[in-house]
Amino acid sequence: MNNSDIFVGLDIGTTSIKVIIAEFVKNQLNIIGYGNTGSVGLNRGVIVDIDQVVASIKDAVKQAEQRANIDISDVTVGIPANMLQIEQCRGMIAVSEEDGSAKEITEDDVRKVTQAALVQSLPPERSVIDVVPDEFTVDGFDGIKDPRGMVGVRMEMQGVMYTGPKTILHNTKKCVERAGLTVSDIVVAPIALSQVALNDGEQDFGAIVVDLGGGKTTAAVVHDHKLKYTYLDQEGGDYVTRDISVVLNTSIENAEMLKRNYGYAMSSLASEEESFPVQVVGRQEPEKVTEQYLSEIIEARLRQIFEKLATALEQINAFQLPGGVVLTGGMAALPGIAELAEEIFQVQVRVYIPQEINLRIPSFTQVIGLVEYATKQSEIDLIVKQTLGSAKAKRQNLDNQQKGNSRPEQKPVKKPKKNNHADEPKKNQTSGEENGFGYKFKHMFDNFFD
Repeated sequence: MNNSDIFVGLDIGTTSIKVIIAEFVKNQLNIIGYGNTGSVGLNRGVIVDIDQVVASIKDAVKQAEQRANIDISDVTVGIPANMLQIEQCRGMIAVSEEDGSAKEITEDDVRKVTQAALVQSLPPERSVIDVVPDEFTVDGFDGIKDPRGMVGVRMEMQGVMYTGPKTILHNTKKCVERAGLTVSDIVVAPIALSQVALNDGEQDFGAIVVDLGGGKTTAAVVHDHKLKYTYLDQEGGDYVTRDISVVLNTSIENAEMLKRNYGYAMSSLASEEESFPVQVVGRQEPEKVTEQYLSEIIEARLRQIFEKLATALEQINAFQLPGGVVLTGGMAALPGIAELAEEIFQVQVRVYIPQEINLRIPSFTQVIGLVEYATKQSEIDLIVKQTLGSAKAKRQNLDNQQKGNSRPEQKPVKKPKKNNHADEPKKNQTSGEENGFGYKFKHMFDNFFD
């Protein structure tokens, strides 16, 4: 944000990078600038070449700045659901005066109880992406959303913690910083997506959001306004394009154009008579291909993707949620996509398309969700996020100090023994946390629809 009314979202996708600049006026979000450029340097949503991604980010930012006629510096960035883990977290602190009497709870107390909730053993390759507070409890009174100003002796916080691979977090931040920007907030992408793709009732009673991206397909289960589960399939729109390219023996560029201009998700909806020319590699004259034949190629891959999603979602009884399935993302623009999904999922399916002027295409849903999410955060949410950022900075400084003090070889006998004993509990705690998380996660869904 450049000021309190301007919000910027950055979506680093496999096939394209999108930037949106929005102005928040009178509780309404107005998009004043956007940028969209092809992605280079990503594979299945993961950054594999920082320099190429930085160049693409700069290009998309420049487009948005020119349309909005302002310069931006801070952005809200989406993090993909790759290897995302969802855990319950809890912290408790004493807030009483020195004599034991009740004390008024302040913002500093909220930070302390958040820090207490963050004291967990994580594997060295994972990092906390976000912490969302569910409720606070003051002296046994639960269901409190904002404890500031209340008086009490003891306070607890219960929330949901999202963790992901450190590599993804580090590379994303690195790219944004090298593009000359500052990361003001990091948001788990499916959470941002649900902000706009689902209405209030669907978020409350439960629904499934499926993001049909170019590099991957992500399903997110939302219930009680919380992200409960994510499933990621490494097949997306790019696989459909490659199938067309291989079967019709045409270039990737031609295949993408054919998919967008003539493709249907269900071949039964396509025409048997309507045909179009296809430039075949190694031949001077183009060949005629019917809409139905092209759509049969598309449908085969989409069926495979949807059937895998159905298997994963059936295991947690997600199709029992009354909100059904909402499709969005680039591939959701294909005619017949909802009909194919309904046939496979056997639940109500709809396609979400943003209604913003010039952005009425499903591929912009996620980046719009990022700015929507940024505007809807409460003061308590922001305090918790600031605490998370401070905790990360402290851990980073501690890690740097430990690296600076480390030695490749140590001759004294006692020091290595001390270090070895110190390392062992961490490994055991990590293993225990993983086992505990697996049990808690499964148990959570056993009672999910009670």
